[in-house]
Amino acid sequence: MEQIINLHIEKLPEGVYLATSDDISGLVAQGRTITETLEIARDVAKKLLEAEAEHHQLSNLKQTEDSFDYPLVVGS
Repeated sequence: MEQIINLHIEKLPEGVYLATSDDISGLVAQGRTITETLEIARDVAKKLLEAEAEHHQLSNLKQTEDSFDYPLVVGS
């Protein structure tokens, strides 16, 4: 089962990227690149969702549909 989690990503003055989410409490990820930050955020989200499931807390995240929009970040 795949779910959609909205992330907020910002570049910090130190040159690293920080990802947080209003959808999953406690989700914070930091990386040197956007790609690395997204990979870390995905791992953190999985662990947080697993912890919620262990405590029988229901997630209110949207399930993926057969079609959805996805912003693709491409460097030049």
